[in-house]
Amino acid sequence: MLVTLLAAGGCSRQPSGSPGAESTAAAIIPKPVAVESRSGTFEFNRDTKIVAQPAAASEARLLAGALRVATGFPFDVVEADKGAENAVFLGLDPALTRLGTEGYILEVTPRQVTIQAPTAAGAFYGAQSLRQLLPAAAFSSTPQEGAAWSVACVRIEDYPRFQWRGALLDVARHFMPKETVLKFIDALAIQKMNRLQLHLTDDQGWRIEIKKYPKLTEIGSKRKETRVGLENEKRGFDGKPHGGFYSQADIREMVKYAEERHVTLVPEIEMPGHAQAAIAAYPELGNTGEKLEVSTMWGVHKNVFNANESTIKFLQDVLTEVLDLFPSQFIHVGGDEVPLDQWKASKQAQARMKELGLKEEVQLHGYIIRRMDDFLRSKGRRLVGWDEILEGGVDQTAVVMSWRGSKGGITAAKAGHDVIMAPNTHTYFDYYQAKGPDEPLAIGGFVPLEMVYGFDPIPSEFSPAEAGRILGAQGQLWTEYIATQDYLEYMAFPRLTALAEVAWTPAERKDYQDFTARLREHEKRLDNLGVKYRPSAGR
Repeated sequence: MLVTLLAAGGCSRQPSGSPGAESTAAAIIPKPVAVESRSGTFEFNRDTKIVAQPAAASEARLLAGALRVATGFPFDVVEADKGAENAVFLGLDPALTRLGTEGYILEVTPRQVTIQAPTAAGAFYGAQSLRQLLPAAAFSSTPQEGAAWSVACVRIEDYPRFQWRGALLDVARHFMPKETVLKFIDALAIQKMNRLQLHLTDDQGWRIEIKKYPKLTEIGSKRKETRVGLENEKRGFDGKPHGGFYSQADIREMVKYAEERHVTLVPEIEMPGHAQAAIAAYPELGNTGEKLEVSTMWGVHKNVFNANESTIKFLQDVLTEVLDLFPSQFIHVGGDEVPLDQWKASKQAQARMKELGLKEEVQLHGYIIRRMDDFLRSKGRRLVGWDEILEGGVDQTAVVMSWRGSKGGITAAKAGHDVIMAPNTHTYFDYYQAKGPDEPLAIGGFVPLEMVYGFDPIPSEFSPAEAGRILGAQGQLWTEYIATQDYLEYMAFPRLTALAEVAWTPAERKDYQDFTARLREHEKRLDNLGVKYRPSAGR
Protein backbone atom coordinates (compact mmCIF):
# COMPACT_ATOMS: atom_id res chain seq x y z
CA MET A 1 0.00 0.00 0.00
CA LEU A 2 1.08 3.59 -0.54
CA VAL A 3 2.00 5.84 2.33
CA THR A 4 0.56 9.35 2.56
CA LEU A 5 2.06 11.69 5.17
CA LEU A 6 -0.56 14.00 6.66
CA ALA A 7 0.04 17.19 8.56
CA ALA A 8 -0.46 17.03 12.31
CA GLY A 9 -4.17 17.43 12.63
CA GLY A 10 -4.49 17.08 8.85
CA CYS A 11 -6.45 19.39 6.58
CA SER A 12 -9.96 20.24 7.63
CA ARG A 13 -12.56 19.05 5.15
CA GLN A 14 -15.34 20.90 3.41
CA PRO A 15 -18.21 18.58 2.54
CA SER A 16 -18.69 18.21 -1.19
CA GLY A 17 -22.10 19.91 -1.00
CA SER A 18 -20.93 22.98 0.91
CA PRO A 19 -20.30 26.39 -0.68
CA GLY A 20 -16.81 26.59 -2.15
CA ALA A 21 -16.24 22.86 -1.79
CA GLU A 22 -14.69 22.68 -5.25
CA SER A 23 -13.17 26.15 -5.30
CA THR A 24 -9.55 24.98 -5.19
CA ALA A 25 -10.07 22.74 -8.20
CA ALA A 26 -12.54 24.97 -10.01
CA ALA A 27 -10.31 25.49 -13.04
CA ILE A 28 -9.33 21.88 -13.73
CA ILE A 29 -10.22 20.79 -17.26
CA PRO A 30 -11.66 18.27 -17.83
CA LYS A 31 -13.79 18.50 -14.70
CA PRO A 32 -12.92 15.72 -12.23
CA VAL A 33 -15.36 13.08 -11.03
CA ALA A 34 -15.13 14.00 -7.33
CA VAL A 35 -13.45 16.91 -5.54
CA GLU A 36 -13.20 17.55 -1.80
CA SER A 37 -11.64 20.87 -0.86
CA ARG A 38 -9.77 21.22 2.42
CA SER A 39 -8.21 24.12 4.29
CA GLY A 40 -4.52 24.86 4.08
CA THR A 41 -1.94 24.92 1.30
CA PHE A 42 1.13 23.08 0.11
CA GLU A 43 3.99 25.46 -0.68
CA PHE A 44 6.52 24.58 -3.40
CA ASN A 45 10.09 25.77 -2.83
CA ARG A 46 13.63 25.07 -3.97
CA ASP A 47 13.84 21.99 -1.76
CA THR A 48 10.64 20.35 -2.99
CA LYS A 49 11.36 16.96 -4.52
CA ILE A 50 9.46 14.67 -6.84
CA VAL A 51 9.46 11.18 -5.31
CA ALA A 52 8.25 8.25 -7.37
CA GLN A 53 8.04 4.53 -7.33
CA PRO A 54 10.17 3.12 -10.18
CA ALA A 55 7.09 2.28 -12.24
CA ALA A 56 6.06 5.97 -12.20
CA ALA A 57 9.55 7.43 -12.67
CA SER A 58 8.97 8.50 -16.27
CA GLU A 59 5.85 10.43 -15.28
CA ALA A 60 7.75 12.00 -12.37
CA ARG A 61 10.52 13.18 -14.68
CA LEU A 62 7.99 14.71 -17.06
CA LEU A 63 6.30 16.54 -14.19
CA ALA A 64 9.63 17.83 -12.88
CA GLY A 65 10.67 18.98 -16.34
CA ALA A 66 7.36 20.76 -16.85
CA LEU A 67 7.70 22.71 -13.59
CA ARG A 68 11.41 23.56 -13.54
CA VAL A 69 11.58 26.32 -16.12
CA ALA A 70 8.74 28.50 -14.87
CA THR A 71 9.47 28.09 -11.15
CA GLY A 72 13.25 28.04 -11.27
CA PHE A 73 13.21 25.21 -8.70
CA PRO A 74 15.41 22.13 -9.35
CA PHE A 75 12.71 19.53 -8.54
CA ASP A 76 15.10 16.65 -8.00
CA VAL A 77 13.52 13.31 -8.90
CA VAL A 78 14.04 10.50 -6.39
CA GLU A 79 12.92 6.91 -6.88
CA ALA A 80 11.52 5.49 -3.65
CA ASP A 81 8.56 3.49 -2.38
CA LYS A 82 7.16 6.26 -0.26
CA GLY A 83 7.25 9.99 -0.08
CA ALA A 84 8.73 12.44 2.36
CA GLU A 85 7.73 15.86 3.60
CA ASN A 86 7.96 18.70 1.11
CA ALA A 87 7.55 16.26 -1.75
CA VAL A 88 5.25 15.29 -4.55
CA PHE A 89 4.88 11.51 -4.50
CA LEU A 90 3.77 9.45 -7.50
CA GLY A 91 2.93 5.82 -6.84
CA LEU A 92 1.10 2.96 -8.49
CA ASP A 93 -1.40 0.83 -6.60
CA PRO A 94 -2.93 -1.96 -8.74
CA ALA A 95 -5.60 -2.43 -6.05
CA LEU A 96 -7.28 0.80 -7.17
CA THR A 97 -9.36 -1.10 -9.70
CA ARG A 98 -12.39 1.15 -9.21
CA LEU A 99 -10.47 3.85 -11.09
CA GLY A 100 -10.18 1.77 -14.26
CA THR A 101 -6.93 1.95 -16.20
CA GLU A 102 -6.55 5.75 -16.38
CA GLY A 103 -7.90 7.07 -13.09
CA TYR A 104 -6.03 8.62 -10.17
CA ILE A 105 -6.36 9.98 -6.65
CA LEU A 106 -4.67 13.32 -5.96
CA GLU A 107 -4.31 14.45 -2.35
CA VAL A 108 -2.73 17.72 -1.27
CA THR A 109 -1.80 18.30 2.37
CA PRO A 110 0.42 21.01 3.86
CA ARG A 111 3.31 18.51 4.02
CA GLN A 112 2.99 16.47 0.87
CA VAL A 113 1.25 15.98 -2.45
CA THR A 114 0.35 12.37 -3.27
CA ILE A 115 -0.75 10.99 -6.61
CA GLN A 116 -1.93 7.37 -6.53
CA ALA A 117 -3.05 5.48 -9.59
CA PRO A 118 -3.46 1.90 -10.79
CA THR A 119 -1.32 2.59 -13.89
CA ALA A 120 1.32 4.98 -15.16
CA ALA A 121 -1.34 6.64 -17.35
CA GLY A 122 -3.34 7.51 -14.25
CA ALA A 123 -0.25 8.91 -12.56
CA PHE A 124 0.35 11.10 -15.61
CA TYR A 125 -3.23 12.42 -15.53
CA GLY A 126 -2.97 13.10 -11.82
CA ALA A 127 0.14 15.13 -12.57
CA GLN A 128 -1.78 17.15 -15.17
CA SER A 129 -4.42 18.00 -12.58
CA LEU A 130 -1.70 19.04 -10.14
CA ARG A 131 -0.19 21.32 -12.78
CA GLN A 132 -3.62 22.91 -13.26
CA LEU A 133 -3.95 23.57 -9.53
CA LEU A 134 -0.89 25.80 -9.79
CA PRO A 135 -1.07 29.30 -11.26
CA ALA A 136 -1.29 29.35 -15.07
CA ALA A 137 2.25 30.77 -15.10
CA ALA A 138 3.44 27.24 -14.28
CA PHE A 139 2.87 26.40 -17.97
CA SER A 140 5.32 29.06 -19.12
CA SER A 141 8.51 28.21 -21.00
CA THR A 142 10.35 31.11 -19.37
CA PRO A 143 11.13 31.87 -15.68
CA GLN A 144 8.25 33.58 -13.90
CA GLU A 145 9.42 35.89 -11.14
CA GLY A 146 7.16 36.64 -8.19
CA ALA A 147 4.60 33.89 -8.75
CA ALA A 148 3.12 32.17 -5.69
CA TRP A 149 3.89 28.49 -6.21
CA SER A 150 1.33 27.04 -3.85
CA VAL A 151 -1.57 24.61 -4.11
CA ALA A 152 -4.64 24.55 -1.89
CA CYS A 153 -5.35 21.34 0.02
CA VAL A 154 -7.73 19.07 -1.85
CA ARG A 155 -8.60 15.46 -2.52
CA ILE A 156 -9.57 14.52 -6.07
CA GLU A 157 -10.73 11.10 -7.21
CA ASP A 158 -11.00 10.96 -10.97
CA TYR A 159 -11.28 8.67 -13.98
CA PRO A 160 -12.49 9.03 -17.59
CA ARG A 161 -15.94 8.33 -18.93
CA PHE A 162 -14.57 7.01 -22.26
CA GLN A 163 -11.39 5.22 -23.27
CA TRP A 164 -11.06 7.03 -26.64
CA ARG A 165 -10.58 10.78 -26.27
CA GLY A 166 -9.21 11.79 -29.60
CA ALA A 167 -8.35 14.30 -32.26
CA LEU A 168 -7.68 13.86 -35.96
CA LEU A 169 -5.00 15.93 -37.65
CA ASP A 170 -5.07 15.94 -41.45
CA VAL A 171 -1.46 16.35 -42.57
CA ALA A 172 -2.21 15.19 -46.12
CA ARG A 173 -4.07 18.25 -47.45
CA HIS A 174 -1.60 20.62 -45.80
CA PHE A 175 1.57 19.12 -44.41
CA MET A 176 2.33 20.01 -40.80
CA PRO A 177 5.99 19.86 -39.70
CA LYS A 178 7.04 17.44 -36.98
CA GLU A 179 7.45 20.29 -34.49
CA THR A 180 3.83 21.34 -35.02
CA VAL A 181 2.66 17.79 -34.29
CA LEU A 182 4.76 17.59 -31.11
CA LYS A 183 3.32 20.86 -29.82
CA PHE A 184 -0.17 19.64 -30.66
CA ILE A 185 0.47 16.46 -28.66
CA ASP A 186 1.44 18.57 -25.63
CA ALA A 187 -1.79 20.56 -25.87
CA LEU A 188 -3.84 17.36 -26.07
CA ALA A 189 -2.03 15.73 -23.17
CA ILE A 190 -2.66 18.50 -20.63
CA GLN A 191 -6.38 18.02 -21.37
CA LYS A 192 -6.14 14.25 -20.78
CA MET A 193 -6.82 13.40 -24.42
CA ASN A 194 -5.19 10.13 -25.42
CA ARG A 195 -5.52 9.55 -29.18
CA LEU A 196 -4.15 11.49 -32.14
CA GLN A 197 -5.17 10.13 -35.52
CA LEU A 198 -2.79 11.23 -38.26
CA HIS A 199 -4.48 11.39 -41.66
CA LEU A 200 -1.32 10.58 -43.58
CA THR A 201 -2.51 9.97 -47.16
CA ASP A 202 -5.03 11.51 -49.52
CA ASP A 203 -5.48 12.74 -53.09
CA GLN A 204 -3.43 15.85 -52.32
CA GLY A 205 -0.40 14.24 -50.68
CA TRP A 206 1.30 11.13 -49.28
CA ARG A 207 3.08 12.03 -46.04
CA ILE A 208 4.80 8.88 -44.73
CA GLU A 209 8.00 7.27 -45.96
CA ILE A 210 7.48 3.69 -47.17
CA LYS A 211 10.86 2.20 -47.96
CA LYS A 212 9.56 -0.50 -50.31
CA TYR A 213 7.78 2.11 -52.44
CA PRO A 214 9.98 5.24 -52.52
CA LYS A 215 7.95 6.99 -55.25
CA LEU A 216 5.13 7.46 -52.74
CA THR A 217 7.14 10.30 -51.26
CA GLU A 218 9.40 11.13 -54.21
CA ILE A 219 6.30 11.90 -56.30
CA GLY A 220 3.25 11.56 -54.06
CA SER A 221 4.33 14.01 -51.34
CA LYS A 222 4.45 17.04 -53.68
CA ARG A 223 1.83 18.99 -55.58
CA LYS A 224 2.59 21.81 -57.95
CA GLU A 225 0.06 24.27 -56.47
CA THR A 226 -3.07 24.55 -54.35
CA ARG A 227 -6.59 25.71 -55.03
CA VAL A 228 -7.36 29.18 -53.67
CA GLY A 229 -10.63 29.78 -51.86
CA LEU A 230 -13.66 27.53 -51.72
CA GLU A 231 -14.05 24.88 -54.40
CA ASN A 232 -17.11 26.54 -55.95
CA GLU A 233 -15.54 30.00 -56.15
CA LYS A 234 -13.28 29.21 -59.14
CA ARG A 235 -10.62 31.64 -57.98
CA GLY A 236 -7.74 29.70 -59.46
CA PHE A 237 -4.57 28.46 -57.79
CA ASP A 238 -1.79 29.93 -55.69
CA GLY A 239 1.00 28.84 -58.05
CA LYS A 240 3.13 27.66 -55.11
CA PRO A 241 4.48 24.10 -54.78
CA HIS A 242 3.45 22.34 -51.58
CA GLY A 243 5.00 19.24 -50.11
CA GLY A 244 6.54 17.39 -47.23
CA PHE A 245 6.54 14.02 -45.54
CA TYR A 246 7.66 12.30 -42.36
CA SER A 247 10.67 10.02 -42.55
CA GLN A 248 10.40 6.80 -40.62
CA ALA A 249 12.79 8.31 -38.09
CA ASP A 250 10.39 11.26 -37.72
CA ILE A 251 7.49 8.89 -37.12
CA ARG A 252 9.40 6.95 -34.47
CA GLU A 253 10.29 10.20 -32.71
CA MET A 254 6.68 11.40 -32.72
CA VAL A 255 5.39 8.02 -31.53
CA LYS A 256 7.86 7.97 -28.63
CA TYR A 257 7.11 11.57 -27.67
CA ALA A 258 3.39 10.85 -27.66
CA GLU A 259 3.73 7.58 -25.74
CA GLU A 260 5.61 9.36 -22.96
CA ARG A 261 2.57 11.62 -22.62
CA HIS A 262 0.12 8.70 -22.86
CA VAL A 263 -1.13 9.74 -26.29
CA THR A 264 -1.41 6.98 -28.88
CA LEU A 265 -0.72 7.97 -32.48
CA VAL A 266 -3.21 6.23 -34.75
CA PRO A 267 -2.15 6.12 -38.43
CA GLU A 268 -4.69 6.46 -41.21
CA ILE A 269 -3.82 5.10 -44.65
CA GLU A 270 -6.76 5.86 -46.95
CA MET A 271 -8.19 3.12 -49.17
CA PRO A 272 -9.69 2.37 -51.60
CA GLY A 273 -10.61 6.02 -52.24
CA HIS A 274 -8.68 9.25 -51.60
CA ALA A 275 -5.87 7.54 -53.49
CA GLN A 276 -4.77 9.93 -56.23
CA ALA A 277 -1.38 10.80 -54.71
CA ALA A 278 -0.49 7.11 -54.55
CA ILE A 279 -1.74 6.46 -58.09
CA ALA A 280 0.27 9.45 -59.32
CA ALA A 281 3.35 7.69 -57.94
CA TYR A 282 2.39 4.22 -59.20
CA PRO A 283 -0.17 4.42 -62.07
CA GLU A 284 -0.65 0.64 -62.08
CA LEU A 285 -2.59 1.02 -58.82
CA GLY A 286 -5.40 2.84 -60.63
CA ASN A 287 -8.16 1.74 -62.95
CA THR A 288 -7.54 3.74 -66.14
CA GLY A 289 -3.78 3.57 -66.74
CA GLU A 290 -3.84 7.35 -67.03
CA LYS A 291 -0.81 9.20 -65.71
CA LEU A 292 -2.10 11.46 -62.96
CA GLU A 293 -0.66 14.33 -60.96
CA VAL A 294 -1.00 14.73 -57.22
CA SER A 295 -4.27 16.61 -56.93
CA THR A 296 -4.35 20.38 -56.50
CA MET A 297 -8.12 20.37 -55.92
CA TRP A 298 -10.28 19.52 -52.93
CA GLY A 299 -13.45 17.46 -52.90
CA VAL A 300 -14.15 13.79 -53.69
CA HIS A 301 -12.04 12.32 -56.51
CA LYS A 302 -13.01 9.49 -58.85
CA ASN A 303 -9.50 8.02 -58.96
CA VAL A 304 -9.57 5.02 -56.62
CA PHE A 305 -7.38 1.95 -56.15
CA ASN A 306 -8.16 -1.05 -58.32
CA ALA A 307 -8.95 -4.39 -56.71
CA ASN A 308 -6.21 -6.41 -58.38
CA GLU A 309 -4.31 -8.85 -56.20
CA SER A 310 -1.12 -6.88 -56.88
CA THR A 311 -2.76 -3.76 -55.43
CA ILE A 312 -4.00 -5.67 -52.40
CA LYS A 313 -0.39 -6.78 -51.87
CA PHE A 314 0.83 -3.19 -52.28
CA LEU A 315 -1.59 -1.97 -49.61
CA GLN A 316 -0.61 -4.78 -47.24
CA ASP A 317 3.08 -4.04 -47.86
CA VAL A 318 2.40 -0.42 -46.91
CA LEU A 319 0.56 -1.51 -43.78
CA THR A 320 3.43 -3.84 -42.85
CA GLU A 321 5.80 -0.87 -42.63
CA VAL A 322 3.13 1.22 -40.88
CA LEU A 323 2.68 -1.49 -38.23
CA ASP A 324 6.42 -1.51 -37.62
CA LEU A 325 6.30 2.24 -36.91
CA PHE A 326 3.04 2.55 -34.97
CA PRO A 327 2.40 0.22 -32.00
CA SER A 328 -1.24 1.36 -31.84
CA GLN A 329 -3.72 -1.48 -31.51
CA PHE A 330 -6.04 0.46 -33.84
CA ILE A 331 -5.09 1.08 -37.48
CA HIS A 332 -7.36 3.32 -39.58
CA VAL A 333 -7.85 2.47 -43.26
CA GLY A 334 -10.30 5.22 -44.22
CA GLY A 335 -12.91 3.61 -46.44
CA ASP A 336 -14.94 6.79 -46.94
CA GLU A 337 -16.13 8.64 -50.04
CA VAL A 338 -15.40 5.97 -52.66
CA PRO A 339 -17.00 6.75 -56.04
CA LEU A 340 -17.84 3.57 -57.92
CA ASP A 341 -17.64 5.07 -61.43
CA GLN A 342 -14.24 3.70 -62.42
CA TRP A 343 -15.02 0.20 -61.21
CA LYS A 344 -18.28 0.25 -63.18
CA ALA A 345 -16.40 1.31 -66.35
CA SER A 346 -13.39 -0.99 -65.89
CA LYS A 347 -13.40 -4.36 -67.64
CA GLN A 348 -10.69 -5.44 -65.21
CA ALA A 349 -12.79 -4.49 -62.18
CA GLN A 350 -15.84 -6.22 -63.61
CA ALA A 351 -13.80 -9.36 -64.25
CA ARG A 352 -12.51 -9.23 -60.68
CA MET A 353 -16.07 -8.96 -59.37
CA LYS A 354 -17.11 -11.98 -61.45
CA GLU A 355 -14.10 -13.92 -60.16
CA LEU A 356 -15.10 -13.11 -56.57
CA GLY A 357 -18.81 -13.76 -57.12
CA LEU A 358 -19.79 -10.14 -56.44
CA LYS A 359 -22.81 -8.54 -58.03
CA GLU A 360 -22.42 -4.87 -57.04
CA GLU A 361 -19.42 -2.54 -57.01
CA VAL A 362 -20.02 -1.62 -53.36
CA GLN A 363 -19.25 -5.26 -52.57
CA LEU A 364 -15.82 -4.77 -54.14
CA HIS A 365 -15.26 -1.95 -51.65
CA GLY A 366 -16.26 -4.34 -48.87
CA TYR A 367 -13.94 -7.03 -50.22
CA ILE A 368 -10.90 -4.70 -50.08
CA ILE A 369 -11.72 -3.59 -46.55
CA ARG A 370 -12.25 -7.20 -45.41
CA ARG A 371 -8.88 -8.19 -46.86
CA MET A 372 -7.24 -5.42 -44.84
CA ASP A 373 -9.23 -6.44 -41.78
CA ASP A 374 -8.08 -10.05 -42.10
CA PHE A 375 -4.50 -8.87 -42.56
CA LEU A 376 -4.55 -6.57 -39.53
CA ARG A 377 -6.19 -9.18 -37.29
CA SER A 378 -3.47 -11.65 -38.32
CA LYS A 379 -0.98 -9.13 -36.94
CA GLY A 380 -2.86 -8.65 -33.67
CA ARG A 381 -4.29 -5.25 -34.62
CA ARG A 382 -7.82 -3.88 -35.14
CA LEU A 383 -9.13 -2.12 -38.21
CA VAL A 384 -10.88 1.22 -37.87
CA GLY A 385 -12.82 2.73 -40.75
CA TRP A 386 -15.27 5.53 -41.45
CA ASP A 387 -18.92 4.52 -41.35
CA GLU A 388 -19.02 3.71 -45.10
CA ILE A 389 -17.26 0.42 -44.34
CA LEU A 390 -20.65 -0.87 -43.14
CA GLU A 391 -22.08 -0.61 -46.66
CA GLY A 392 -19.89 -3.31 -48.17
CA GLY A 393 -19.97 -5.59 -45.18
CA VAL A 394 -17.18 -5.96 -42.63
CA ASP A 395 -16.35 -8.27 -39.75
CA GLN A 396 -17.85 -7.41 -36.38
CA THR A 397 -14.35 -6.91 -34.93
CA ALA A 398 -13.86 -3.80 -37.10
CA VAL A 399 -14.30 -0.47 -35.31
CA VAL A 400 -16.60 2.05 -36.98
CA MET A 401 -15.86 5.78 -36.79
CA SER A 402 -19.15 7.58 -37.37
CA TRP A 403 -18.72 10.87 -39.25
CA ARG A 404 -21.93 11.39 -41.24
CA GLY A 405 -23.79 12.39 -38.11
CA SER A 406 -24.32 9.71 -35.47
CA LYS A 407 -26.52 7.45 -37.60
CA GLY A 408 -23.67 5.20 -38.76
CA GLY A 409 -22.49 4.80 -35.19
CA ILE A 410 -25.96 3.85 -34.03
CA THR A 411 -26.30 1.26 -36.80
CA ALA A 412 -22.82 -0.11 -36.09
CA ALA A 413 -23.31 -0.40 -32.32
CA LYS A 414 -26.65 -2.16 -32.76
CA ALA A 415 -24.87 -4.61 -35.10
CA GLY A 416 -22.25 -5.35 -32.45
CA HIS A 417 -19.36 -3.13 -33.60
CA ASP A 418 -17.31 -0.94 -31.32
CA VAL A 419 -17.83 2.70 -32.29
CA ILE A 420 -16.01 6.01 -32.08
CA MET A 421 -18.34 8.97 -32.43
CA ALA A 422 -16.91 11.67 -34.71
CA PRO A 423 -20.00 13.30 -36.26
CA ASN A 424 -19.60 16.29 -38.54
CA THR A 425 -22.56 17.84 -36.72
CA HIS A 426 -20.57 18.33 -33.51
CA THR A 427 -16.89 17.38 -33.96
CA TYR A 428 -15.73 18.83 -37.29
CA PHE A 429 -13.45 21.65 -36.25
CA ASP A 430 -12.69 22.74 -39.80
CA TYR A 431 -16.23 24.19 -39.67
CA TYR A 432 -16.82 27.78 -38.60
CA GLN A 433 -16.94 28.33 -34.85
CA ALA A 434 -18.43 31.80 -34.99
CA LYS A 435 -20.35 33.95 -37.44
CA GLY A 436 -18.89 37.20 -38.66
CA PRO A 437 -16.66 38.72 -41.33
CA ASP A 438 -13.52 38.46 -39.20
CA GLU A 439 -13.48 34.66 -39.05
CA PRO A 440 -10.84 33.05 -41.28
CA LEU A 441 -11.95 30.95 -44.24
CA ALA A 442 -13.40 27.56 -43.34
CA ILE A 443 -14.87 24.75 -45.41
CA GLY A 444 -18.41 25.64 -44.27
CA GLY A 445 -20.78 24.44 -41.58
CA PHE A 446 -21.13 25.85 -38.08
CA VAL A 447 -19.92 24.14 -34.91
CA PRO A 448 -19.66 26.66 -32.05
CA LEU A 449 -18.17 25.87 -28.67
CA GLU A 450 -21.50 25.34 -26.91
CA MET A 451 -22.58 22.81 -29.54
CA VAL A 452 -19.41 20.80 -28.97
CA TYR A 453 -19.88 20.85 -25.21
CA GLY A 454 -23.49 19.75 -25.54
CA PHE A 455 -22.61 16.63 -27.52
CA ASP A 456 -23.22 13.26 -25.88
CA PRO A 457 -21.48 10.35 -27.64
CA ILE A 458 -24.09 7.90 -26.31
CA PRO A 459 -27.46 8.23 -28.05
CA SER A 460 -30.34 8.49 -25.59
CA GLU A 461 -32.14 5.45 -27.00
CA PHE A 462 -29.21 3.06 -26.43
CA SER A 463 -29.44 0.05 -24.14
CA PRO A 464 -26.59 -0.43 -21.63
CA ALA A 465 -25.05 -3.07 -23.92
CA GLU A 466 -25.15 -0.72 -26.91
CA ALA A 467 -23.78 2.15 -24.82
CA GLY A 468 -20.86 -0.06 -23.83
CA ARG A 469 -19.83 -0.28 -27.48
CA ILE A 470 -19.13 3.46 -27.69
CA LEU A 471 -15.37 3.72 -27.19
CA GLY A 472 -15.44 7.49 -27.12
CA ALA A 473 -15.34 10.62 -29.26
CA GLN A 474 -12.97 12.39 -31.60
CA GLY A 475 -12.63 15.91 -33.01
CA GLN A 476 -11.58 16.33 -36.66
CA LEU A 477 -9.25 18.95 -38.11
CA TRP A 478 -9.33 18.58 -41.89
CA THR A 479 -6.84 20.98 -43.43
CA GLU A 480 -8.09 21.96 -46.90
CA TYR A 481 -8.21 25.53 -45.62
CA ILE A 482 -5.90 25.20 -42.62
CA ALA A 483 -2.40 25.84 -43.93
CA THR A 484 -0.46 27.04 -40.87
CA GLN A 485 0.17 26.08 -37.27
CA ASP A 486 -1.45 29.26 -35.95
CA TYR A 487 -4.61 28.64 -37.98
CA LEU A 488 -4.66 25.00 -36.86
CA GLU A 489 -4.54 26.01 -33.20
CA TYR A 490 -7.17 28.72 -33.73
CA MET A 491 -9.59 26.18 -35.16
CA ALA A 492 -8.74 23.44 -32.66
CA PHE A 493 -8.89 25.28 -29.35
CA PRO A 494 -10.95 25.71 -27.28
CA ARG A 495 -13.32 23.35 -29.13
CA LEU A 496 -11.00 20.40 -28.44
CA THR A 497 -10.97 21.55 -24.82
CA ALA A 498 -14.75 21.21 -24.72
CA LEU A 499 -14.58 17.79 -26.35
CA ALA A 500 -11.97 16.69 -23.81
CA GLU A 501 -14.50 17.33 -21.07
CA VAL A 502 -17.26 15.58 -23.04
CA ALA A 503 -15.07 12.48 -23.29
CA TRP A 504 -13.74 12.49 -19.71
CA THR A 505 -16.32 13.95 -17.32
CA PRO A 506 -19.49 12.11 -16.24
CA ALA A 507 -22.45 13.50 -18.18
CA GLU A 508 -24.24 14.51 -14.98
CA ARG A 509 -21.22 16.59 -13.88
CA LYS A 510 -21.17 18.73 -17.02
CA ASP A 511 -22.34 22.34 -16.90
CA TYR A 512 -21.62 24.77 -19.73
CA GLN A 513 -21.53 27.94 -17.62
CA ASP A 514 -19.18 26.30 -15.16
CA PHE A 515 -17.02 25.07 -18.05
CA THR A 516 -16.70 28.54 -19.59
CA ALA A 517 -15.70 29.95 -16.19
CA ARG A 518 -12.92 27.34 -15.89
CA LEU A 519 -12.00 27.88 -19.53
CA ARG A 520 -10.91 31.45 -18.82
CA GLU A 521 -8.14 30.11 -16.60
CA HIS A 522 -7.32 27.33 -19.05
CA GLU A 523 -6.86 29.91 -21.80
CA LYS A 524 -4.14 31.50 -19.66
CA ARG A 525 -2.39 28.09 -19.65
CA LEU A 526 -2.69 27.94 -23.42
CA ASP A 527 -1.25 31.46 -23.59
CA ASN A 528 1.77 30.32 -21.63
CA LEU A 529 2.16 27.29 -23.89
CA GLY A 530 2.10 29.57 -26.93
CA VAL A 531 -1.10 28.04 -28.33
CA LYS A 532 -2.89 30.47 -30.67
CA TYR A 533 -6.45 29.52 -29.69
CA ARG A 534 -9.62 31.43 -30.47
CA PRO A 535 -10.60 33.29 -27.25
CA SER A 536 -13.89 31.94 -25.99
CA ALA A 537 -15.10 35.50 -25.41
CA GLY A 538 -14.37 36.41 -29.05
CA ARG A 539 -11.48 37.99 -30.88
